[in-house]
Amino acid sequence: MKILSARQVRELDAYTITHEPIASIDLMERASRAFTDWFSRQFPNEDAPVAVFCGPGNNGGDGLAIARLLHRSFYNVTVYRCATGSDASADFQSNWDRLPDLTRKVLKEGDPFPTLPPHALIIDAIFGSGLNRPVEGYWAGLIEYLNGQDTTIVSVDIPSGLMADAPTTGACIHAGFTFSFEMPKLAFLFPENQDAIGQCTSASIGLSKSFIEKAETPFHYIEKSDVTCFLHHRHKHDHKGTFGHALLVTGSYGKVGAAILAARACLRSGAGLVTVHAPRCAYEIMQMSVPEAMISVDPHRYYFSEAPDASRYQAVGVGCGLDQRRSTIDALWQLLEQYRRPLVIDADALNILARSPERLPLVPPNSILTPHPGEFERLFGPSANSFERNALLRQKAMELGVYIILKGAHTCIACPDGNCYFNSTGNPGMATGGSGDALTGLLTGLLAQGYLPFETALLGVYTHGLAGDLAAEKLGHEALIASDIIDHIGVAFRKVRI
Repeated sequence: MKILSARQVRELDAYTITHEPIASIDLMERASRAFTDWFSRQFPNEDAPVAVFCGPGNNGGDGLAIARLLHRSFYNVTVYRCATGSDASADFQSNWDRLPDLTRKVLKEGDPFPTLPPHALIIDAIFGSGLNRPVEGYWAGLIEYLNGQDTTIVSVDIPSGLMADAPTTGACIHAGFTFSFEMPKLAFLFPENQDAIGQCTSASIGLSKSFIEKAETPFHYIEKSDVTCFLHHRHKHDHKGTFGHALLVTGSYGKVGAAILAARACLRSGAGLVTVHAPRCAYEIMQMSVPEAMISVDPHRYYFSEAPDASRYQAVGVGCGLDQRRSTIDALWQLLEQYRRPLVIDADALNILARSPERLPLVPPNSILTPHPGEFERLFGPSANSFERNALLRQKAMELGVYIILKGAHTCIACPDGNCYFNSTGNPGMATGGSGDALTGLLTGLLAQGYLPFETALLGVYTHGLAGDLAAEKLGHEALIASDIIDHIGVAFRKVRI
């Protein structure tokens, strides 16, 4: 799914109105019906009072139409018209005139803020995605007042005050739920906005598919349909050699668990053969914990000190639990110099690169780097906000010719062509030690099977998150551990294929 800017969405609306064709007021009605249908399912208690706050623009016009539709469904609705100083749009005025006999009030600058009944539901339709400056003064005070009420706020398309395509610096509604039309906004995918967005739902309102297909944007949201087409099909006479031989360079004294997790996930990816290169202290426990994997024993008892001959492997993953000893650093440079096919690089291998940024050109083209935010900052420097960090992420992926997977709630994959893809799967329970090791193993196994780096990154990230979601359905977020994610990779693949 493409993620369009606020300007592009306005153009999309206009294009749909012209080419469907449909009157703008009827398109507003369609959007409002989609919201109302969802709202009625989410909040079926018709006795709860509903306060709809509407600005004078088209977002407010949506709010008025929603108020009318909810009133028809026997909700107890009060409309607050917020006179923010702008002239009312034509569609807002049309929907104002269409309002039935329900309670309506006009809020002007300087008026006392309204007293809301206990446990009211607030529908926020004050400012839409066209907002281009911070909300200040009286209206900022109203937003903060609403945020302080003991109630649930539901935002129409975007929380009022939130900038869709830039950092938000003014007052902003903190919604419990946001219902966005057609697609999520870019701002929804960044951590500093999570308190504003709440639980986000996006639904199509029938905007022009041809416009969306032609629209140019570097931002995308990964859905199941985007990765199902990548899946390879297995044939009756295939054998383990058909599915590649993966090498994982992982583990050190006290961190053998990282090697075990990466190896188990690599095997679950479908790789035909998996070899783990680990220090001698890991030998017995690896043989017992992951009997399906072969072990390449490093000369050092406790740390990675010598690169194995990687030429016979279809893919190499390096970094999980590796440590950063001098001998390990030298061995990593040796591995990067001898293996010129794409690698998966994680954890301590990234930290070693961060200490010697002049060595980054050693990373083979189309390799996959998997930093968490701290590792990313060590590699490429700090950013003032997520928009700035995303721009830096895409810039570095293009400069280095690699795929960078920045892990988070909406893990973002930046590609060498400048595009980036935000993941739609995953949950807070996956914020646990070893989850990244599982992802590295999964990615390495896919790469070994002949998946292209782009396919590997998208399919691996989506499936890893989906496995976490399936595990969370059984165990909840608090109890989730990395092994649970690995145990559900098979079911996740099955769901992706269906």
